[in-house]
Amino acid sequence: MARVQPELYTQTPKRSNLRRKFRESKYLLLLALPCVLYFFIFHYIPMFGILISFQKYNLFRGVWHSEWVGFKYYEMFFQNPDFFKLLRNTFLLSFYSILFGFPAPILLALLLNELRHAIFKRFVQSVSYLPHFISNVVVVSMITVFLSPSGGIVNRVIESLGFSAVNWLILPEWFRTIYVASGIWQGIGWSSILYLAALTAIDPHLYEAAEMDGAGRFRRMWHISLPGILPVVIMLLILDIGHMLEVGFEKVFLLYNPATYETADIISTYVYRIGLLQGNYSYATAIGLFTGIVNLLLLVSANAFSRKIAKESSLW
Repeated sequence: MARVQPELYTQTPKRSNLRRKFRESKYLLLLALPCVLYFFIFHYIPMFGILISFQKYNLFRGVWHSEWVGFKYYEMFFQNPDFFKLLRNTFLLSFYSILFGFPAPILLALLLNELRHAIFKRFVQSVSYLPHFISNVVVVSMITVFLSPSGGIVNRVIESLGFSAVNWLILPEWFRTIYVASGIWQGIGWSSILYLAALTAIDPHLYEAAEMDGAGRFRRMWHISLPGILPVVIMLLILDIGHMLEVGFEKVFLLYNPATYETADIISTYVYRIGLLQGNYSYATAIGLFTGIVNLLLLVSANAFSRKIAKESSLW
C-alpha cells in the first residue's frame, strides 16, 4: 500500500490542474469548436473516400461493392503523356506566386509600419485590403477588360506609344505573369495584416535605442523590424510550401483557354475535366491523393529545414 498511495497523490494534482485549465479556457475552447467541427466534417470524414482511388468506382454499386483495382489509376496518371506538363505548370504557378507574391505583403507591412501620418496609413491599408473581397469572377472580368485587344486600357497605352495591340490572354507565355501579378494585387493588403500585428509586438525601446545610436529608418527596419517578424514569416512560408500543388482552381479555370493550355493547364483543372465532366471519380481521387501526399512531404521537409536553420521558427 505504501507504493500505491504516492501514485494516487501524484495523479490527483494532474487531473485537477487539467480540470482547472479546462474551466479557465472553456470560452476559448467554445470559440474554437466551430473550427474543429468544420475540419472534422469537411476534411477528416471525407478522407474515407480515398478508398475509391483503389476501386473501379460505380456510383450505383457504392464503395463496398465496387471492383477493387489496386494502383491502376495511379499508374494511369504517372504514365499519362500530360503528367509532367501538369506537374510543371502547377509547380511553376505556385513557385512564382511564392517567389514574387510572398515578399510583397512583408514589404508593404514594413513600409506601413514606418508611416507616421495615421490618416494616410489607414487609407492605404483600406485600399490595399479591398481587392481581397472581390470575387475571382469579378477579378478575371476586370483582367479581360483591361487586357482586351480592342479598347483595353493596357493596349491603349501600348498603341499610344506607337506599338500594335497584343491579345495577352491567348499567349501562353504571358499566362503565369498575369496570374501571379493579379494574385499579388488581390492578396498583398490582406496578407500584410499578420505582419503588421507581429510588428506591434516589437518593443518600442529597441527603436529608440537604435535611433539614439544613429541608426536610420532603413537600418532600424533591417535590424529590428524584420528580425522581429521573422518567426511569423518562416511559419507562413512553410505553410505556403505545404500547398504548392494546390493552386486555386477557380481563377485558373476562368482565366485559361485552349490556346494557353501549354502553360495554364494544372492538376486541379485536369481533375475537373476527368472527374466531373467525364465522371471518372476513381481517377480524380487518385490524383487528389497523390497531390496531398506530395504537399505533406513538402511541408515536412520545409519544417525540418526550418528547424535546422532556425530552431525557434518551425511549426513543430
